[in-house]
Amino acid sequence: MTTKATTWTLDPAHSELTFKVKHLMISNVKGEFKSFSVEVDGDDIFNSALSVAVDVSSISTNDQQRDGHLKSADFFDAENYKELTFKSTSFTKTDDDEYELKGLLTIKGISKEVTLNVEYGGTSKDPWGNEKAGFSVSGKFNRKDWGLNWNAALETGGVLVGEEVKIAAEIQFAKQS
Repeated sequence: MTTKATTWTLDPAHSELTFKVKHLMISNVKGEFKSFSVEVDGDDIFNSALSVAVDVSSISTNDQQRDGHLKSADFFDAENYKELTFKSTSFTKTDDDEYELKGLLTIKGISKEVTLNVEYGGTSKDPWGNEKAGFSVSGKFNRKDWGLNWNAALETGGVLVGEEVKIAAEIQFAKQS
């Protein structure tokens, strides 16, 4: 008799992946990736490998022209690199509900380690008896480390697009058995 392992699957209706980048050095522009998947390789969500795949063409900043530019070779080169990925290497508890998630972020074929902050929101059953677990994720990295180099100088000094990218995700998993 074979028993099926318990897994955790992403609940896309209750999850989001957003980012912010400085524009004109004075304000942040927010965007999101509307299509992404998260896989947990094991039944213990705190001690299992995690992999994320993001559909680059799902980028949305509420401006079609800017979205097109971000998909171009100046930035993500979505035609040649359809996904960006993250694969966890460690998940360490740092406080009661706080964790440090390290892993390899791959953009345009370039893989580098990043460290993300994770807050465990808890586990609860929905009205239909399904067990859910929630996490808030945040972090930042320099986009130039992944070859996202395009920019324009401003007459007043500085640049059009900041180098630091702040990411935030709200992730909800559903337990499957």
